[in-house]
Amino acid sequence: MKKIDDKQLNLTNTAFLVITPIIALIGVPYWAYVHGFHWATIVLFAFYMIATGISVTAGYHRLFAHRAYEANPAVQLFFLVFGAAACENSVVAWSSGHRKHHAFTEQPADPYNINKGFFHAHMGWIFYDNQTDFDYKNVSDLRENGLVRWQNNYYWSITILVGFVLPLALGALWHDAIGSLLLVGVARTVLVHHCTWFINSLCHYLGRQTYATNITARDSVLMAFLTYGEGYHNFHHSFQGDYRNGVKWYQWDPTKWLIGSLALIGLAKKLTRVPDLQIFKARLTVERELIEKRLLSCSAQVRERWEKLLNEAQDAAVQAQSQWDKLKADYQQAKENSNQYRADLVQKLEQELDSAKQRFSVAQNHWLNIARDAARQDTMKAA
Repeated sequence: MKKIDDKQLNLTNTAFLVITPIIALIGVPYWAYVHGFHWATIVLFAFYMIATGISVTAGYHRLFAHRAYEANPAVQLFFLVFGAAACENSVVAWSSGHRKHHAFTEQPADPYNINKGFFHAHMGWIFYDNQTDFDYKNVSDLRENGLVRWQNNYYWSITILVGFVLPLALGALWHDAIGSLLLVGVARTVLVHHCTWFINSLCHYLGRQTYATNITARDSVLMAFLTYGEGYHNFHHSFQGDYRNGVKWYQWDPTKWLIGSLALIGLAKKLTRVPDLQIFKARLTVERELIEKRLLSCSAQVRERWEKLLNEAQDAAVQAQSQWDKLKADYQQAKENSNQYRADLVQKLEQELDSAKQRFSVAQNHWLNIARDAARQDTMKAA
């Protein structure tokens, strides 16, 4: 390996990342034009895109790197096999690097530090090794898992067999072996790679800083659609232990829905959820910061008046959210212990819960109105 800037060029990674896109860009259009792809090849391509992509998001990322939930061994095995077929390294190496990324976000020790440039964060970091790349002390918990050790020991065998040989063999069944290898093996790998890497690069440029402004990570609906829900990157960096990335019910996060479905049928458990109040406070804090920046152009008297109103509205909204959360917990406990609670208590809690929800709605709308009016002060001053 050649040393460059105190790092060592990884020839295997470099060759793979250069050759596979060339094969995909030339081979796939050529084969489509000259021979065409069998319909079964296209179906297999779709399956592999989903299976390998979701194995990275639900498996490598949320299950193993962040331990956001626990999964049945059969589910783990699926994620480990198709995660290997994604060609993004073993789960041990992947999780180790990702944990370093969170521990040293946007610092020199961050493997894909966005401050080193878009290309470095996207894929440039993969071209080189440094002395800490093979220090897996931060994933000692994963190495206690027998399935993880198996995947780590036989990573390359699994990658080649499942990622390339199996598509080739299946394609041969319908007389499209080369087409299947090109589309399902090579092109799919390239697409999954860049969708994954866009989280480290593009998600620091596109979208909103919804929950924290001290990091460059952003929430991007576009990237969420491309990455099975991983695009809500600002939320993830703010609450990395949560099994969800799209925290709102309507936000596109198939990975969250898959994990929730696995829990419903008993194949996943101990799903970690950050308390709603903590998330709500973070969002209001960011909104408050943006408003206060706009108020800087106003007089001290105007700023003082609006800051007082903002304080009151924010406190009221947080208090209403807190009371609502407490009643939800009490109601759930009463339902689960129905033998120990009278039916009238459950009914009373239902009524109180509805009232608390209404109070929160009123308080939140009041905050939104005050925030909107305060944000308009600089515009009104200029007019």
